[in-house]
This record gives sequence, C-alpha cells and structure tokens, in this order.
Amino acid sequence: MSDWTTLLEVGGPLAALGGGAAYTRTRHPGVYWSTVGLPLSTARLLGSYGSVMEACGLTVQPSRLRALAVKATTRREVRPVPPRRGIIRPTSTGLRLRLRLAPGQEPADVAASVERLRHAWGVHAVYVRDVKPGVVELRLVGFDVLRKVRMPRRSGGGFLRVPVALREDATAFVRDYRAIPHQLTLGATLSGKSMYLRHLVVGLAPQPVALVGIDCKRGVELAPFAARLSALATDPEQAAELLPALVKEMEDRYDLVKARQGIAPNTPDEEITSDIWGLPDSERPVPIVLFVDEVAELFLVATKKDEERRDEMVTQLIRLAQLGRAAGIYLEVCGQRFGAELGKGATMLRAQLTGRVCHRVNDEASAKMALGDIAPEAVMAACSIAPERPGLAVAGDTSGGWSRIRTPYLSLADAAQVCRASAHLVPAVPVLSRFRPYAPVQQVGTASPVVRPHPATD
Repeated sequence: MSDWTTLLEVGGPLAALGGGAAYTRTRHPGVYWSTVGLPLSTARLLGSYGSVMEACGLTVQPSRLRALAVKATTRREVRPVPPRRGIIRPTSTGLRLRLRLAPGQEPADVAASVERLRHAWGVHAVYVRDVKPGVVELRLVGFDVLRKVRMPRRSGGGFLRVPVALREDATAFVRDYRAIPHQLTLGATLSGKSMYLRHLVVGLAPQPVALVGIDCKRGVELAPFAARLSALATDPEQAAELLPALVKEMEDRYDLVKARQGIAPNTPDEEITSDIWGLPDSERPVPIVLFVDEVAELFLVATKKDEERRDEMVTQLIRLAQLGRAAGIYLEVCGQRFGAELGKGATMLRAQLTGRVCHRVNDEASAKMALGDIAPEAVMAACSIAPERPGLAVAGDTSGGWSRIRTPYLSLADAAQVCRASAHLVPAVPVLSRFRPYAPVQQVGTASPVVRPHPATD
C-alpha cells in the first residue's frame, strides 16, 4: 500500500507537469519554446552537431596538415570535418547560427539537408540564408509561427516600405515599393486578400504618399479609408475618368524630369532612364500608390460601348505599369482571378506586375495565373492553403524566390480610424482634386489609436 502511495505522490506532480507542458505547447507555443524547446534543441544541436553533419553529407576530409597533427598528438582515426559552427543565438521563435563552408561546398548543399536537420534537432523548420561567400546562416524555427501571427519588433519598415505580413521563417514580409514597384494580389472570397490590402493602406497612411483607389464594388473595400485617399473611383465609369488623369500626371512628371535634367522635350518617355528620385526634395512630387480592388470588374463588358471603354482603361493601366515607376506611381492590383480569359491586354498587364501574392484560390488555374510564370514550384504551395487559415498566402517575385506569409488580423474599424487620424497628411495633387472622396472630418483633439495587430486565427 505504501508503494502505491509513493507512486501516486511522485506520479501526480509529474502528470500535472506533463499536462501543463502539453497545454502550453498547444496554446502558447512561444512560451513553451522559451522554457522547454529552446534548451532541448540547443542540447541536441551541441551534442550531435558533428554526427548530424556527417549523416547529411556535409563533412569534408581534413587538410593534410590537420590530419598529420591529429595523428601526431592523439593517434586517433582522422575523421571528416564538419563546417565550422559560429555562436548559437537564441531568439523568441528559434535559433540562429552561422556556418563557414568548407572549400568545395555551396549553400545549396546545406539547403538540400534542411529536412534532416529539422528532425535531428527537434525544431519546426530550418531555413538557409546566404550571408557572404563561404558563410551561410541557419535559421531554426521552433514552432509554427504562422499559426498565431506576431509581427517582430524590428520589421524593417520605412518610407514606401510596409511590414505587411510574417514569413514562415519568422521574419517580416516587407512590401517595398522602391524595389518592387507593382504587385498582383490574388485570392478567393474570405482568403485574407482584403486584410492584406488593409495593412498596406494603414502602413502608408502616416507617410507622405498619395493614395488612390479604384473599387468597383461600390467602394465597400476602400470607402472606409476615404479620409486618407486622394482619389477614389467606385464604378467603371468613374475609373474611366480617373485613369486618364493619372496618366496625365505621369506625363507631367516626365516633363518635370526632362526640364530639370536637360533632356530634350521631344524625347519619348520610354527612353528616359532617370526618375523623380533624382530631383531635389523641394521639386520632387509625392509618390502615388494606386490600389485596384477586383480588377476583373474593369475588364467585364456588356455592350459594344463598354468594350471600347474597357480597352481604353486597360491601355492606361498598362501604360502606368510600364512607365509609372520612374514617375513615382505604383500599382497594387487585387482580384480573385486574373488571366487571358479576362480579355485583351490582361496578360500584358500581368507581365508588368513584378510582385505576386497568392492567397487561397478556388482552382489550380488561378494559382498558375499568379505564380506559374515566375515560380512554378510555388503553385502547389498556394493550392494547399486551407480555408481555416485566412490570411495565409504565397509571396513571390520575378527573381523566382517565394515564401509562405500570413497577415495579422486588423479590424476595419481600427484601419479606418488610422486613416481618419491621418487625413491631414493627404498631399495636394491638383489633377486628382476632383476625385477626392467625401469623408467626415475627425474632431480636433481626438487621440490617434494605437493599432496592435492580432493573430488572424487561433
């Protein structure tokens, strides 16, 4: 009887401890990683580093001098040498360490073994980044950071740089308009596309940027941000008037660049290689970001007259995509589908959109429209996004790189309040003044809210 009592006295606390650890791992993975996962994974890495590298084929034969020194001092068998390991740096989501590759090795050799490293060291994922010639960084992620999105404190934001989502390697996905001027964002209903657009607007609202919207769903997506918008079109008729105004603004900016830099007035715009960023601050016009929600609505036609209007709008969009970057005009095109079936000019416009973000789509063809021409291997990743994970997407660009990202939750009310609080920052763009939407003025003295993104889902 005493043995059973002793067993219960010892086993009870152990069972409670194990249950608490399991609960913490499920509900609070960050806390579990910091208290349990980090020490265990660090111990595994330190204790098995050499054998794991050898099993992964990442060891090389030692130099002749080292082999002679080992034989002379220890008389042990000379074993292959793993890459030299740097200091292990723990983070709130995982570990980081650098490896100095041996002669003849390349980063692709390490990248091919990430699955083996993940299982050997008991982490959720391993990512490889090329730091400099001969040095790579291993980023070990201890848990699924896309399950509950928490943006890192240092997200790399700045002028025309918006931290809009979290990558699967726990780094921030930054929408950089200077590096990737135009982007196509696709996603089915309730996939998180509107949330992505919402974060972009909120991130740009406090910056000296003119925001322009085309929302042919009667403005249900962009109208709440009217206080911060310089122009808004809520149907194809208004868009047919707004787009020529933007083209005229683009042409005026090219004339400004020509006059400042001594370029002949009759030089075609296509031959101008400079941009507005070469102008003095006092003469530089403000950048313009054009948000187009449900771009397919601009392509759909019902009559012959609508077809002519559609062709004009598509031509103007293509001109903005081809020439707008140098004039400081950037495009953010969103929709559920985008392909050749929309009509003439669709594929030509898509080819000008460097960045691609694909949320959950209804068929494989839609994923191929977004990613098939730049990163074919990312198509299946986009098709595997589950409906219960809104905000999850695959981001790629024309360099061929891609990664999974997820946007944090941000309520429409909070986003609209930020835009109202930033209404005084709307820049003066005379050509867009007649398209300025009406919005109630915020009362003086009302404090701007501090918007804290929440996870998209638990």
